[in-house]
Amino acid sequence: MKHHIIQLSQSLIRRPSISPNDEGCQQLIAERLEKLGFHIEWMPFNDTLNLWAKHGSGEPVIAFAGHTDVVPTGDESQWTYPPFSAEIVDGMLYGRGAADMKGSLAAMIVAVEEYVKANPNHEGTIALLITSDEEATAKDGTVRVVESLMARGEKITYCMVGEPSSSKILGDVVKNGRRGSITGNLYIQGVQGHVAYPHLAENPIHKAAPFLQELTTYQWDNGNEFFPPTSLQIANIHAGTGSNNVIPGELYVQFNLRYCTEVTDEIIKQKVAEMLEKHGLKYRMEWNLSGKPFLTKPGKLLDALTAAIEQTTGITPQAETGGGTSDGRFIALMGAEVVEFGPLNATIHKVNECVSVDDLAKCGQIYHQMLVNLLGK
Repeated sequence: MKHHIIQLSQSLIRRPSISPNDEGCQQLIAERLEKLGFHIEWMPFNDTLNLWAKHGSGEPVIAFAGHTDVVPTGDESQWTYPPFSAEIVDGMLYGRGAADMKGSLAAMIVAVEEYVKANPNHEGTIALLITSDEEATAKDGTVRVVESLMARGEKITYCMVGEPSSSKILGDVVKNGRRGSITGNLYIQGVQGHVAYPHLAENPIHKAAPFLQELTTYQWDNGNEFFPPTSLQIANIHAGTGSNNVIPGELYVQFNLRYCTEVTDEIIKQKVAEMLEKHGLKYRMEWNLSGKPFLTKPGKLLDALTAAIEQTTGITPQAETGGGTSDGRFIALMGAEVVEFGPLNATIHKVNECVSVDDLAKCGQIYHQMLVNLLGK
């Protein structure tokens, strides 16, 4: 299994599929799956390619979800090895997407291949949902596929997302949920004027200062047994013409909240509006909800994955919900149990992104054992 996983990982990494481009990655995967009798369905939306592949029929429907797109490389001269060369040095596979997530995607594909070869008449349905729009806008990828599947009455019972979840050692962390993410784009109005005549102008920065103090110190909640407390960070702020003698006429503030299940996006919107009114600000607000929180409580899927990790590594994983968002937030809308598991996330999105080849092989074993735990041999 190890040889096939590494070989496929290298083939995928060598295709420079910077989001939302796929560069033939999904075609390569589809050709492999077709040989095993998978039904291949292409679901392209705008500039995003999506693949929905199924083997078997009925329930449970066990889906493996992943993405072929990667983030830009940055300054390639800073890389020790070319980012799309997929070099293996001292047991580490280097390349953009090695950890996030072409390596674990290859491990899932090979694990599924091995299982189907040994169990061609397995119970239920084994599926793969692969997109090229996870690292960019995430508007024409998994979310559109999920909408299409739900519209025609299809369901997913269990879903494994191959995101790099491990922290210090392979298998120490699985993600059984994610916080919600909502961004506020706030435009606070003032009156532009000359700095020497402030009585003829209204500085929106000065006016907004008390509001920003309250916004950044407000305690939204205390979290709960599954989630850390909701957090808010200002990401961008801008005002002024660039001149030192002009009072700006508008202040732009962009902030993001990663929120737990103790609050909702509606509660957040309402509270921010109350703050703005309290401080007497003239404003325009635009909200962008990129994902609501989801949680998979202990059950059949989490048990099957935990047992597979223990059987393969001897480690009992910790179930956590921290970190950024993933496409799991869309699949959870189908009522599916969703977990995320993959290799170490220490180098994702960085220069010299890399992953242990031994860890990738173990990922494949874990995915395969999870299938065995769910469906039997």
